[in-house]
Amino acid sequence: MAVMSYFANPHRFMAASKWPAWGFTALGLVLVAVGVYYGLFVVPEDHQQGDGARIMFVHVPAMWLSLFAYAFMTGASLVSFIWRHAIADVAAKSAAPTGAALTALGLLTGSIWGYPTWGTWWEWGDARLVSVLILFFIYLGYIAIWSAMDTPQKAARAAAILCLIGAVNLPIIHFSVEWFSTLHQVQMKADDAFKYPMYIVALGYLSLFGGFTLLNMRAEIMNTRAEMLIQRRQAAD
Repeated sequence: MAVMSYFANPHRFMAASKWPAWGFTALGLVLVAVGVYYGLFVVPEDHQQGDGARIMFVHVPAMWLSLFAYAFMTGASLVSFIWRHAIADVAAKSAAPTGAALTALGLLTGSIWGYPTWGTWWEWGDARLVSVLILFFIYLGYIAIWSAMDTPQKAARAAAILCLIGAVNLPIIHFSVEWFSTLHQVQMKADDAFKYPMYIVALGYLSLFGGFTLLNMRAEIMNTRAEMLIQRRQAAD
């Protein structure tokens, strides 16, 4: 709670977040580049799927981080809902675009990987595919709410409620392979050589998520300051 109270002050947050925002972004770009290079040019081809399996180095980390991003939004929304923490609203809102982009990337690369593996680009009967698609729509709905409401306060409240309700989908995505009969039950057993690039790219995505979220938060705070300044000038006139 002490940390939450400290960063509730926008001035403190802006002062403390500048260098981490750019540092995480730069580190993320380097890690993703290293992980992708390692996966494409160093790791030998898979003995079952050949070079086609290399798409996992982009797909799997994207899916991990799409769930992490939504879990982060859920935590921030819970803080906002209970304690009315303004920075928590900004954090959840700022994380949504990156989470949506990662989910879209996971869906796209999963479809590309699925066609040669399963013989289909999409399967509506697959619980994991459908539940991830629902997650993507929840992301889009969350982003849309912020533009649809009359005031930021109403938007924050409605968005937090949607985010908390949508969190029910996270365990469904995670356990869908165990709970339902899905195409994802046919999985490749990756050895350590294949796991390392995935972990490096995942760390890169995580760092980019942190950097982009902080940059978005800083932009939101600066926009709010600009709007308040305009309103004061209009009131003075």
